[in-house]
Parts: sequence; C-alpha cells; structure tokens
Amino acid sequence: MCGIVGIVSTEPANQQIYDSLLLLQHRGQDSTGIATANGSMFHMHKARGQVREAFRTRDMRSLLGNMGVGHVRYVTKGDAENERESQPFYVNAPYGIILVHNGNLTNTRELTEDLFRIDRRHMNSTSDTEMLVNVLATELEGQISGRELTPDQVFAAVSQVHERVEGSYATIAMIAGHGLLAFRDPWGIRPLILGRRTAAGGDRDEWIVASESLVLEAGEYEVVRDVAPGEAVYITLEGELYSQQCARSPRLVPCSFEYVYLARPDSIMNGISVYEARLRLGDRLADTVARYAPAGDVDVVMPIPDSSRPAAMNVAQKLGVEYREGFYKNRYVGRTFIMPGQAQRKRSVRQKLNAMSTEFRGKNVLIIDDSIVRGTTSKEIVDMARHAGANKVTFASAAPPVRYPHVYGINMPSRKELVASGRSISEIATLLGADNLIYQTVDDMKSAILEGQSTISDLEMSCFTGEYITGTVTDEYLAWVEKTQLS
Repeated sequence: MCGIVGIVSTEPANQQIYDSLLLLQHRGQDSTGIATANGSMFHMHKARGQVREAFRTRDMRSLLGNMGVGHVRYVTKGDAENERESQPFYVNAPYGIILVHNGNLTNTRELTEDLFRIDRRHMNSTSDTEMLVNVLATELEGQISGRELTPDQVFAAVSQVHERVEGSYATIAMIAGHGLLAFRDPWGIRPLILGRRTAAGGDRDEWIVASESLVLEAGEYEVVRDVAPGEAVYITLEGELYSQQCARSPRLVPCSFEYVYLARPDSIMNGISVYEARLRLGDRLADTVARYAPAGDVDVVMPIPDSSRPAAMNVAQKLGVEYREGFYKNRYVGRTFIMPGQAQRKRSVRQKLNAMSTEFRGKNVLIIDDSIVRGTTSKEIVDMARHAGANKVTFASAAPPVRYPHVYGINMPSRKELVASGRSISEIATLLGADNLIYQTVDDMKSAILEGQSTISDLEMSCFTGEYITGTVTDEYLAWVEKTQLS
C-alpha cells in the first residue's frame, strides 16, 4: 500500500503535490518523493520519513514546473532502510520517464531475467516499481515510429505492459516534454481516481489523478470518475485528456482491505463510501456479537481509534449498549500496522494508545478493532485494558481472520506472521489474552462493503480466503515470497 498523486496544472505543481501527499500520509510513512517537469526538464527530491520532515523550503523551490507526481511509501517490496528504493523512479529513454506506483507485482522473478537478458536494462534496486518503469520504457520505445509521440502509441505501450506484468498496480508516469500517463491493472485492485477543475483563466482544464478522492476534494477538483481497471489515461501538457481501455479482459475486483482499514473514511472508492462501508461492517458485526457474546457480558463498546470507530458506533447502537472512548490516541505516532519490523510495531502501540482507567475499571468491555493481522497490537491492547481495571475483555474484529499472505500491495508476506494462520479462534483468543474473541464472517464483510451498488460484484479477499484473483499466485510463489521477504 502506498499513496500516489499526479497533477497537470497551469500553476506550479510542487505545493499542490506536497499538500496532496499530506492527505495521503496514512498510506505510507517510510519515505516520500516528489518529481516535477518544467518543459522537458525533470526535477526530483525524495527522502526517508514522512512528508513534513522530508521537504525543506530549498527542496520545494527546486521542484519547478506545472506537472508533477508524488508518492508516500509503505514497504511491500525492497528494503525499507535503503533510500534508493524510494519513489519516484526515473529512466532517461525514451524521452525521459518518471513513475510512481501503488501495488505489488507478482512476477518479478521473470521480469528480472527478461529485463536483463532481453530488454538489456539495468536495475539498481530490488523495487518492483523500477521494474515497472523499465518495462513501460521498453514498450513505449517499441511503439515510437516518428518524431511525435501520439496517444495511440502510449496506449499500445500500456497494452504491452499489461501483457508482461502481473499483480496489482495503480501507476502514474510523466513523459518528458509530452504529458502525464496513468493506468490501472486489469483487476483494479488498487484505487486510482481522476479529477478536473477549470484553470484560473477559465481557458483550459487542470487535471489530477490520486489514490483517494479526498485529495481531489481538498484541492477543489471535481471527481470525474475512477480510472477503470485496465484503462490508461493520457493528459498532454496543454491539458487535453485521452483515455482508452488497454486490457483484454478487464474486471473490477477492488481490494477489500482498502475499505476495512487502509483508506481514509472520508474517501469514496469505486463508487463506495469508505465511511458508510465501515458503518455497515459494524451492523453485520453486531449480529455476530449478539450470537456469541450475550448482552449481559458487555457493559460498554469501545473502538480502537481511528479506523474502527464507525463500526464500533454501529455495534453499540444495534446492541443497545453504551459507546465509550476508552483509549486516547497520540496522533504523533504513525499507524503501527504499516511500520517496518515487529519490534517497532510493538513498542509503538503503547506510545500511540493510552487506556483511561476511569472508563475500564470494573466493566465488561467489548473492544472493536478494524482487523487483527499479526496480533501484536491486539495483545498489547488487551493487556492495557486489563491493567486499566477491565473486569472482562471481549475483542471483536470488523474483518474476518487474516489467515493467508497478501501479495497485492499489503505487507503480509508470511503465514508465520499472521496470528490467525493455523489457529482456531479460541486459540487466538488465548494468545491475545481475551476472554472472548469474535470475528466478522467473510460473507458479511463482502455484503457490507458491496451493499447499495451494482457495479462491483466481487472483492479481492485473498488474505481472508486464500483465493488469489489474478490466477497466477501458486504455492511455490508464496513459499518463495516468504523465504525472500523474511531472509
């Protein structure tokens, strides 16, 4: 999971990109980068850390031009400590291309070999994003037949990219001297949204493409639509937009975890409000809680702030139980799930949350979280509730048990890291120290997210079901990922 944005404007793009990345900071905290284009000249700055600490005034002043891309990184491939792994990535031919990418390619072994022996391209990192920009560059070079670059040539190149790469990818690229290109994998696993506004002079359009709709709204852009799965959108420097479907059999199957946890609640993705989806997750979860934890066992319902709050509110309302905020959140600590390293996650839980004893003492508490992945955070939270004086702790997850690796852009590469892998719910409850543990069912999660629309009929739910929609993820591949990611 990462956050990406691209802008074609009539004004300097640097501040607009910076402001957009601040709004996408929840999607990645390891590193960040901005690249701009001033005519045919690129300018780029990237650094480890969060947006506010990565860019100084001198850095912003050097980012010249009215077109730009930005990225916030959460590591799924490559080395979190290596600044070379940070995005954007650049290749100098054809024309010069700078690219940012949200997702995860699943055929990197084959691509590594092909790029070296067939395309004769050198990789200077282990990032699949560097592979992606080089595949795009190779295919674009193969399409150029004259002096001018046409939209048809760009779209033909993207079609070839779809043929060569597998996995999930929402991608934005700048082509020096020509324009901005955005495209999405044929399954639409990771989000990408197109927006437009009228320039100050009223004589042309300005465009934005970003991971979440809240970025568009904050910049006073009109949300045009989601980029379709397999589609490519090409915007010239003059603000002319061209689009074309470039995949042979596209099908929209977005990632369920975006709605459960990853996205901000004030975003709309694929026509579905994230906030309303989380409210519905609470409705479904309340029914399950009522079956497995009689109302007499629950005095208060408490969320783990912030992403589980909508679900917890609806659980409390539907059960007729008091809703209380028992955990105070330190907003200066990042999201523990996306921190690299188990030790850092564990240490950060108590830095981030504090249990208020006045809310817990002597009570039977139902704690709601959006999901349970590694169990590190959940165990610490149960311990905190105990120490704060809770009489009984029931822990409920608005998502089903995460039992399988996720290979499409979320850092869950190994079954060994997943607390639910190979364990029964009672065994997980014992490990977490909870008196009772309740999970959402897969069917309830799916129906809660998809309710009220007819465009999407399925979700990418591989970490819950073990079914990988691209059809190319084998047991051998999963074993390889586990070995290489944990070595």
